[in-house]
Amino acid sequence: MVDINKTLVLGASLNSERYSHKAILMLRKANIPVVAFGLQKGVVSDIEIETCLKSYKTIHTVTLYLNPKRQEAYMEYILGLNPKRVIFNPGTENPDFYKLLERYNIQYEIACTLVLLSTNQYQS
Repeated sequence: MVDINKTLVLGASLNSERYSHKAILMLRKANIPVVAFGLQKGVVSDIEIETCLKSYKTIHTVTLYLNPKRQEAYMEYILGLNPKRVIFNPGTENPDFYKLLERYNIQYEIACTLVLLSTNQYQS
């Protein structure tokens, strides 16, 4: 079975105080398939944080936890995943990236993944 609603948490953290960490926990609690990329290898819930970029074929949503300057290194990677949408969490807003996503017909939201999940507005 293909996980067509898989979410990639980009900027995942092992620190339980970080919002990316909380997002992984909430996504798992909502039974949403999730993969994670961060700078430190480790495990959050049952999700392994990868430190090497992988070529996933079924990413529906990329939820960003990287500031705009750090996003630059991952823009091509995200475009190559061809997700249905990218969520720009607070502090990640990036108008230049919005324009690029529009050119590739990838939807984006300026929102908080935690709020979307807690108000049942996460799934598109």
